[in-house]
Amino acid sequence: MKIKKWLALGVACFALSSTAALAQETREFSVSTVLSDAFPWGQAAEKWAELVKERSDGRITLKIYPNAQLVSGDQTREFSAMRSGLIDMAVGSTINWSTQVPEVNLFSLPFLMPDNAAVDAITQGEAGKMVFNAIEKRGVMPLAWGENGFREISNSRAALSNPEDLKGLKIRVVGSPLFLDTFNALGANPTQMSWTDALPALTTGAVDGQENPLAVYDVARADRANQKYLTLWHYMNDPLIFGVSQRVWSTLSPEDQALLKEAAVDAGKWEIEKSRTELADTLTSIRERGVEITELTPEQHKAFVDATQSVYEKWIPRIGKDLVDAAQKAIAER
Repeated sequence: MKIKKWLALGVACFALSSTAALAQETREFSVSTVLSDAFPWGQAAEKWAELVKERSDGRITLKIYPNAQLVSGDQTREFSAMRSGLIDMAVGSTINWSTQVPEVNLFSLPFLMPDNAAVDAITQGEAGKMVFNAIEKRGVMPLAWGENGFREISNSRAALSNPEDLKGLKIRVVGSPLFLDTFNALGANPTQMSWTDALPALTTGAVDGQENPLAVYDVARADRANQKYLTLWHYMNDPLIFGVSQRVWSTLSPEDQALLKEAAVDAGKWEIEKSRTELADTLTSIRERGVEITELTPEQHKAFVDATQSVYEKWIPRIGKDLVDAAQKAIAER
């Protein structure tokens, strides 16, 4: 009888020691981003890594791989690589994930969100939950929102203030069919290419213009690539999403899942606030470099809205009418 008790005690001690060993196991995870920490996007990932390391007492390390290097520069492959487990985590763009998750095309609908309050109304409300559910169903666990910001348009030819000004302009866009439809509706000639390829093409004049958040325009010094005309048209906003491969997520304890999520939420809030508060200084810096900046009047803005209605007719069925309705309702009630 005593032998059985000692055996039971030994098994229990072994189980406890094994549990303690697992609790103290150190793990490193890969995190993909498209931009480096020279940009707010990359800074969001670095902040996430910093908070996770601090809160796990160094037990969990997030190793950042910027410039889409884990997918050989093809940023549109990031989501599928994460879903398959080739990438552990990412701070990714709704644009780059849109080919695998149709619902995130919501944010690319032209002129849907007029201001930051509209963006927040979507991401922090029912529509945001619907988007996260769609991502989760496709093999990635979304944890928190970040922000790449409103995308503005620049070119080397002339100031753009109405849809007619875009006719025939060769504009670099990201690899999203919705972007092609938007710029085709405006009479432009959209050309898909990576940002790495875009800068040389803009410099040589092979491409006339591009669209990006102000932070990207500023840090990349797009003005040196002949982009002397910049129009603030706020035609879409590109939220970022902190995500984890569900293959990785399922191996984490509930405590570590909570730690990763809370750190992502805090990193996202930090990055969003930082990005927005720095915009005024960014715009001043761009203006001081001799860039001609055009801000649309309400009438000019409406002309662009009217010119892109065909995009809604085509894409609402693909995105989901219920989701678009929820987003529009949130914006109206913001």
